[in-house]
Amino acid sequence: MEVEGQRLTLVARKSCFGLPTACPVCLPVYIYLKFSRIPFSLEFNPIYPDSDQIPFVEYGYSVVYNNEKGGVIQKLKEDGIADLDSEVMGIPEWLSMKAMVESWLADAIMYEIWLSSDAKPANKIYFSDVPWPIGKVLFFKQAHIAKQLLGITSGNVEGREEEIYRRAELAYGALSSRLGEQKFFFENRPTSLDATFLAHVLFTLHALPETSVLKSKLLAHSNLLSYAENLKLEFLDASTSSSAVPRSDPSSSASTRGPTYWSSKPKGKTKRKKTEEEKKFKRRAKYFLAAQLVAILVFLSVVGGYNDADVELEEVDDADY
Repeated sequence: MEVEGQRLTLVARKSCFGLPTACPVCLPVYIYLKFSRIPFSLEFNPIYPDSDQIPFVEYGYSVVYNNEKGGVIQKLKEDGIADLDSEVMGIPEWLSMKAMVESWLADAIMYEIWLSSDAKPANKIYFSDVPWPIGKVLFFKQAHIAKQLLGITSGNVEGREEEIYRRAELAYGALSSRLGEQKFFFENRPTSLDATFLAHVLFTLHALPETSVLKSKLLAHSNLLSYAENLKLEFLDASTSSSAVPRSDPSSSASTRGPTYWSSKPKGKTKRKKTEEEKKFKRRAKYFLAAQLVAILVFLSVVGGYNDADVELEEVDDADY
């Protein structure tokens, strides 16, 4: 689909692990657009590793950001760009299945990425393009946020971990029973439920390590694996309509860049003189890193002060006894 003469563009985090985009938030949008069979360009933004605006979609003179109410997929439906859910929105079981994928399974992915013992997936997806010290501190910041969102404290780690994986196991069981041998979950056609769950399965299988508890629970359901493999072959592997270009500035126009088709293998680069636009992007990247460093120092000072206050309160409580 083209809006006002301009091709729709999805800006996401980079490709790795054999996935067109390895970001678990970006991948559902990519698959949703593939299911919609809308021609679009895929571009990468490596400059803002912890931005909640990514993914975002540009079409015409409009930009839809991930942190807007409802997210990118909801906005695409509201604007009439791509609506795959019009015939299933009134089905209670569809609504409950989608809520389960977007809560229980999303929580499990968050836990695996930020709080498991293996930090390699997170570092490769989010922080491989920033200096190592900044990447380490940004990882610590995101892990702290994940603990807050998941309600994890030093006193309930084991209990919350067990609950997260128990819910994921229940979700896999319910989804497996609902799917059976069907191609899609409802109405024999793709919906946002299929896009979100297919992205979850592909990310879990390809990006998480072999020691992943979540992966082991998913592997117990052969029909879910077949479902993901068949849809991947039909909609992702067989298609060459999307394009991918590294992108540094979210405000720049997607239509000014030539396409290079997505491939899991990096292409060789030839040396050439940098353009003024590229020099401008490099300067902006330096300003971004400096701003991130300042933000990190402020964040650490706040967290440190908060922890000190906790210690003082505990000492006062002990003195009362």
